[in-house]
Amino acid sequence: MAMENHTTIQEFIFAGFTESSDLQLPLFAFFLIIYIITLTGNIGMILLISMNSQLHTPMYFFLSNLSFVDFCYSTVVTPKMLTDFFMKRKTISLTQCAVQMWFFIFFLAAECFLLAAMAYDRYVAISNPLLYTAIMSQKVCSQLVALPYLVGLLNATTHTSLYFQLTFCKNNIINHFFCDIPAVIALACSDTRLHKRLLFGLSCSFGIVNIAIIIVSYVYILTAILRIHSSGGRHKAFSTCSTHLMVVTIFYGTLFFTYVRPTSSSSTQEDKMVSMLYTVMIPMLNPLIYSLRNKEVKDAVRRVLRGKSLL
Repeated sequence: MAMENHTTIQEFIFAGFTESSDLQLPLFAFFLIIYIITLTGNIGMILLISMNSQLHTPMYFFLSNLSFVDFCYSTVVTPKMLTDFFMKRKTISLTQCAVQMWFFIFFLAAECFLLAAMAYDRYVAISNPLLYTAIMSQKVCSQLVALPYLVGLLNATTHTSLYFQLTFCKNNIINHFFCDIPAVIALACSDTRLHKRLLFGLSCSFGIVNIAIIIVSYVYILTAILRIHSSGGRHKAFSTCSTHLMVVTIFYGTLFFTYVRPTSSSSTQEDKMVSMLYTVMIPMLNPLIYSLRNKEVKDAVRRVLRGKSLL
């Protein structure tokens, strides 16, 4: 049945972060700086990896895709949020809300599975260093990157098509700063129990699959590291994984807090703060974490700053 037959509301209004006019400009400046750092860091990482032949390895192939996904899903949310700081009515049409939700879910799901693929890559690199380049061939890497985008496509289409068949007929104020799933479902007039169960079930299923891959990979990684006799070798092996482990912990911690915990235990302000972490802060932090904790990236950045060739 067509969307028009289900829906009487044609636009939503974002409540935003705060109604205080005194905080609008400081918050705008704060998030603008973060977004500029996000753009610079992620686009810079992609360019650095593409121009530096020493970084043309499977690990950095995955990292460049991670930077692309971070850039995209931050851009889905942040520009609209920044313009809304100067709007009295922070409106978004029903169609625009559906499009924003689709792209956000697409890139968010892609990042989840991309992080799992990166954990597998680290497992192969440490457990089978001599066969690493043979196992992680260009074909295998391309398949491991294509899979997250495919899962993101299916996940986004499933969620968005179901949620926007709901009836929105009374309240049209989204108590959030973007079209996040729980905030949109909360406005529906029709029965949403099935949709909430679906959200919880898919979030748990994807989370369990990804975390299982990551945990199993790191169990094998830890076993391989403990077999290394030299302390220098163990430190080098662990340092290549600690960055990824830090990113995974921050990312999945915020996602589980938002989508897996019971609805009754949540508060609107907590949801906004946690959503701000994974939509705005994490895309900024990822390239910083990888650049500050990775010697090869730092060396490549130094060569760029000194005007030396990256080839």
